[in-house]
Amino acid sequence: MASNRTELNQRIWQVVTSIPEGKVSTYGDIARFAGLPGAARRVGYALRQLPEGSKVPWHRVINAQGCISLPAGSEGEYTQRERLEAEGVRVCGGKVALREFGWQP
Repeated sequence: MASNRTELNQRIWQVVTSIPEGKVSTYGDIARFAGLPGAARRVGYALRQLPEGSKVPWHRVINAQGCISLPAGSEGEYTQRERLEAEGVRVCGGKVALREFGWQP
């Protein structure tokens, strides 16, 4: 079972790694691109399992409404916003314009 979880994490991380700088994708889209349609929550789980110091650009994953899902005012929300803005992604009120910045392979 653990190796299955590791394999799923690897598939999800691979998709997230392919999101280009300056673009974002949703948890649901990442699940679909990884062959796991309907498993958006599984994507969140995989991102929480990233090893310390990982280069996977987790900050490029947002929810289906275009919002940062981390709690407002949290260190994680601040980090995600800062990383997105550093890549040229506009974040207004915790929200990203998916039509402008959304990515699909």
